[in-house]
Amino acid sequence: METFIIVFYLSILILMSIYGINRYYTIYLFRKHRHDKITPLSEFKKLPRVTIQLPVFNEKYVVERLIDYVVKIRYPRELLEIQVLDDSTDETCEIAKKKCKEKKNEGYNIKYIHREDRTGFKAGALENGMNLTKGEFIAVFDADFLPPADFLERTIHFFTDSRIGMIQARWDHVNRRYSLLTECQSILLDGHFMIEHTARNRSGRFFNFNGTAGIWRKETIIDAGGWQHDTLTEDLDLSYRAQLKGWNFIYMPDLTVPAELPIEMTAFKSQQFRWAKGSIQTFLKLKGMILKADIPFRVKLEAFFHIGANYMYALMVLLTVLMPVIMVIRFERGYKHLALLDVPIFVCATLSVFMFYFYTEYIVIKETLSVQNRSTTKPLVFLPFVVAIGIGLCINNSKAVIEAVIHKQSPFNRTPKYNVSDGGNNSVSERVKHLFDNVYRTRKLDWVTIIEFILAIYMSYAVYFTFKHELFLSLPLIVLFQVGFFYTSMLSIMQTPLAVFSRHK
Repeated sequence: METFIIVFYLSILILMSIYGINRYYTIYLFRKHRHDKITPLSEFKKLPRVTIQLPVFNEKYVVERLIDYVVKIRYPRELLEIQVLDDSTDETCEIAKKKCKEKKNEGYNIKYIHREDRTGFKAGALENGMNLTKGEFIAVFDADFLPPADFLERTIHFFTDSRIGMIQARWDHVNRRYSLLTECQSILLDGHFMIEHTARNRSGRFFNFNGTAGIWRKETIIDAGGWQHDTLTEDLDLSYRAQLKGWNFIYMPDLTVPAELPIEMTAFKSQQFRWAKGSIQTFLKLKGMILKADIPFRVKLEAFFHIGANYMYALMVLLTVLMPVIMVIRFERGYKHLALLDVPIFVCATLSVFMFYFYTEYIVIKETLSVQNRSTTKPLVFLPFVVAIGIGLCINNSKAVIEAVIHKQSPFNRTPKYNVSDGGNNSVSERVKHLFDNVYRTRKLDWVTIIEFILAIYMSYAVYFTFKHELFLSLPLIVLFQVGFFYTSMLSIMQTPLAVFSRHK
């Protein structure tokens, strides 16, 4: 039995190491292609019609800010249409309708479109809006995004190349420094947007539209089969279908669109659940098409690494359960076996995560200068927490993976935003006020949080065991697991009573 457990444990580590090696390769691709310049083929002599779609669902705190920013985008008014696609069921409807009327009176071509039936959720709203517009190109911004005034000026002329189907801008964050949670989220997203997107796009591999802060050729959406709502990541699904059809995408890391990060652990976990489940749904839906597609093997391989990555969370759960057991077994067999077994795995799996995100922040701070008031050493402080939070999410995201595999349907749960930023008063009292003075917060604990807390206790025993038997080489990794599960569970537990109290306040 001990031999079987060790072999099973090693198999998990080897699979995770393969993904770790892919992270190193992604950094290599980024370094190789980061200075590649992409310029428009030419410029439109006559500018095309553009529609900006703003999908909204119960966003009373940010919808006015969104509209105020969008109308500042520079483009001939006679060629620009703005659609507020509002599926809301609360006072957001009246707020958005009033704001649209105000801007229409100022001369903007803005239309308020409300659906009583939320069929298809966000994908359904986008499809409905597309059927009501004559725009040749369609830009999309979620409710918490703040697009720059030059967004269309910097993107539209790339479409003079008839093969270009979509252009994606890089996300930035208005509340990066709000809390430890938002700092860690920003680093995680920086890795995706700065390193992964650039490496994939510039090296000729597939990458994806991120649901917002991008602009599509309408013909591309139609040719790829339109917005479909059989996955929770309609953006990822459409992106791959379009690229498999032969359309080319462009990523612009130097064009940033700020947005608001979730300030609550429960909202963050809900967002991660949706992304994880949707990506596996997309993997299951498109894997056959990718395998049969007439594209290079390297493109197929990276596609599977990309959309299948969330399977790693299920392996992380198994690793968590086995780690203390393996520690006891290996201690009884001799301390030297521990070092010989862990060092190569640590370099491939764990160290690759630290290297990937440290390099990410080095690039973001040193080269793009988009993050102000941060030293080059500050990411070192947050990196252990970034890794720990990634570990702590494994139960939440494994649930998402399992639901996708067994084809369990679930609604599109949007991530609530509250119009917070680094520029305001972010004192403890102000943060508590943000938690109390909103109506979109999670009101109950779920079993995921309970399991996270149990695993935190379980890993605490492992920490005790390492101290007792002086297995100090294993201690840093064990502590990361302990901290990750304590942080995700305790923050969820602490915030939920606040939500219940605020409901009855």
